[in-house]
Amino acid sequence: MRVQELSGSEILWTAYDVSGKKWFSAEIDLLGFEIAKASDPQKGSFLRKLLRACCQNNSEFLSHWKKYKVDHYLEFPLEWGLGSSSTLIFNMARWADVNPYHLYFDVASGSGYDIACAGADGPLIYSLGEDSASIEEIDFKPPFTDQLYFLPLNHKTDSQHAVEQVRTKKPASAIIEQANALTEKLVEIRKLEGFEQWVRDHEQLVSRYIGQERAKNRLFSDFWGEVKSLGAWGGDLLLVSSSKNRQETELYFKGKGYPQLIGYEELIL
Repeated sequence: MRVQELSGSEILWTAYDVSGKKWFSAEIDLLGFEIAKASDPQKGSFLRKLLRACCQNNSEFLSHWKKYKVDHYLEFPLEWGLGSSSTLIFNMARWADVNPYHLYFDVASGSGYDIACAGADGPLIYSLGEDSASIEEIDFKPPFTDQLYFLPLNHKTDSQHAVEQVRTKKPASAIIEQANALTEKLVEIRKLEGFEQWVRDHEQLVSRYIGQERAKNRLFSDFWGEVKSLGAWGGDLLLVSSSKNRQETELYFKGKGYPQLIGYEELIL
């Protein structure tokens, strides 16, 4: 995110994808935070909401009449679903000098985990309590990372819509305890076989809770490895484990219509 101050009273907003192509632009009048122009009205409406929330959290933000040229540059394809919205909120919080979690909960309805990730330098465990969030930095680098891959499904899933679908269904304490126990177990796993069993256990737990079929059963029932849903469950990006070499694994997914397989270490490490 790059911000330039000029003379005027508006914000010229431009977002570029990973290839440098403009994918969203807007012009916002600072007199009333009205969207004068927007290439996508829905995104323009969210931007207006975000700017208003920034000013509510910091009355000094945008209080001086200036023109701002704001450019955003994605470092990954938009359809991967790696948190473009949460990264935007985190960057806006830094610009406005406000608490990123306060800003997030003003404009979104998730857990805030993606905001924690946006500001993290490495792996973490995030827990949201009644009144506060807990972030624990961990050392997670299992010896089988060369057998893990990310698989883009090449369609963007609306995370907020997915959150709203399960928001009214509060999980029972037993489900929370099981999820916590699985999280603690994951950190200790050192063999691929144990990780794949963990994936099956975790997927089964989430599948029962949200009432959705897991991605492996739906798309890759004959795959020899395991498939873990990420983000909005079942959409955007999948984590794949494979005991076979990369070439065989890529051939399998290409045969299913998914030509891009990203090595874990290429994206994470």
